[in-house]
Amino acid sequence: MAKTFKVKLIKSVIGSNSSMRATVKGLGLSKMNSSVTLKDTPSIRGMIFKAKHLLKVEVNKNG
Repeated sequence: MAKTFKVKLIKSVIGSNSSMRATVKGLGLSKMNSSVTLKDTPSIRGMIFKAKHLLKVEVNKNG
């Protein structure tokens, strides 16, 4: 069973620094309310933690 995250961009990156914008883009999010499903890895967790104030995260457990 591999855990996945459903990540949604709920706040704009306008006003954020360039590294925050790059992190959000690296997660595969480009526009507001866009969402993507990502595997649970340490690098993805770190990226989510860095931009947690801009994101909504749901944990999915695939059976």
